[in-house]
Amino acid sequence: MSWTSWLLFILIVQVIHFLGTWKLYVKAGRKAWEAGVPVYNAVVLMKIINRPWWWTILLFIPIVNLIMFPVVWVETLRSFGRNSALDTALGILTFGLYIYYINYTQDVTHIADRSLKPRTSAGEWVSSILFAVVAATIVHTYVMQPFTIPTSSLEKTLLVGDFLFVSKFHYGARVPITPLAFPMVHDTIPVVRTKSYISSPEVPYFRLPGFQKIKRNDIVVFSWPIDEFENIGPPPSGYAYKPIDKKSNYVKRCVGIPGDSLSIKNGSVYINGEPLELNDRARLQFGYQVLTNKPLNLEFVKDRYDISDIYPLNQERTAYLFHATDAALEKFRNYPDVVKVVAMSEIDSGYDQNVFPHDAQYAFNNNFFGPIYIPEAGKTVAITAESIPFYKRILEVYEGSEMGLDNKITQNGTQVLLNGQPITEYTFKMDYYWMMGDNRNNSQDARTWGYVPFNHVVGKPVFVWASFDNTNRGVFNWKPRWDRFFTTVGGNGETVSYFKFFLIALVGLFGFNYFRKKRKSAAK
Repeated sequence: MSWTSWLLFILIVQVIHFLGTWKLYVKAGRKAWEAGVPVYNAVVLMKIINRPWWWTILLFIPIVNLIMFPVVWVETLRSFGRNSALDTALGILTFGLYIYYINYTQDVTHIADRSLKPRTSAGEWVSSILFAVVAATIVHTYVMQPFTIPTSSLEKTLLVGDFLFVSKFHYGARVPITPLAFPMVHDTIPVVRTKSYISSPEVPYFRLPGFQKIKRNDIVVFSWPIDEFENIGPPPSGYAYKPIDKKSNYVKRCVGIPGDSLSIKNGSVYINGEPLELNDRARLQFGYQVLTNKPLNLEFVKDRYDISDIYPLNQERTAYLFHATDAALEKFRNYPDVVKVVAMSEIDSGYDQNVFPHDAQYAFNNNFFGPIYIPEAGKTVAITAESIPFYKRILEVYEGSEMGLDNKITQNGTQVLLNGQPITEYTFKMDYYWMMGDNRNNSQDARTWGYVPFNHVVGKPVFVWASFDNTNRGVFNWKPRWDRFFTTVGGNGETVSYFKFFLIALVGLFGFNYFRKKRKSAAK
């Protein structure tokens, strides 16, 4: 739905509200017209139901309002003496239309000073849970979201089993595009494993202002841009299109920002012709093949030499594939049974159809790639038969269908056509980024699916609040990595765990509350 369609929808809702409540406004001592003024009518209604004015704000926050509307319907009924379980059920099951019946057929009296305390302990529990969910949904959607590292693409910088807090406000929180969704879950409701949202209607893309731009080398959480697999490859079985905010979440390092020229040589990234400078917390890994005299004890090798993974390549178990940092590699070269080590990053395999831009005129692969231009909002590029493989998806999808446009790129010989009309240049509407994993030969990243548009950015990981090894072996086999608890993600220097300070503060808080309650009891 466009913003115009949403405005029309909101006006229709206002008319429905006016027709269903104006008599109740009058019985509460207000004017009938006050029920028909958008936003103001909600502020007045909060006074009628004896609730704070800021509840009005909650009615306009996507997803949160799905919880608040039923609450307001029930509160309205109770403010006019309709307190029975049947009244409550009818108010919710009719999506508030039961209020029409009360408004036009029942002689009710407004209870201005009604008690807001739930009449039963069950009601008190329900009320507490509802507002806990509202508060958590606001934090989860607009402030900070928990996130788990599921794969080794950023190993050893971030580890599989790291539990992160991802800031939404650094780059600006993205307002939910699917307003009809289950709160605080992504695309699937846990346990029941069913879809957590209704695809239509969709809210046009909108983002709250952030206080920081994405910088080169930032680690970023983003919506995987090819969930719909359009122009990339065949979708997996059972696949269905996902709106932007329901696409799978990925976490990678932003190695290229808008306006950069990026290339890869021997697996190393170059920006504007210069080697990419990483901060000292980055732990790059590359893939290696090793030949040995005899089979290796893999668990011993992984633990002793700090290798993230190692796999046999033959039945004799004398050839292996492993991924390691430079420091780990130098240690492993001294292993007595090692015969030869070959760096995968030095292999130039020529054209790889699985590598962006998926066009045979560019002999790109994961180790030797580019140079390419990373699009910047407001900048114009020439559109030719040679350049269109890089920008086709941007024009058709990111700045086409995802912005409500029906763009289609075709070619007539060497001439490029946009919706049947010749196009020779294009000015970008959005910024784009190049996201890669630090485990360079074991990461599906931008080299596979290309640019990440800014509207797909979710947030910035800022804090590891917990970390466990063996998370793929069942919860009873998890082993805590205590040195990673309560550590920051960004910055320079060695990571420092603030876990002990958290425990000290927690003990201090419990102690303070204990003695405060004890003093109150003694005073009585």
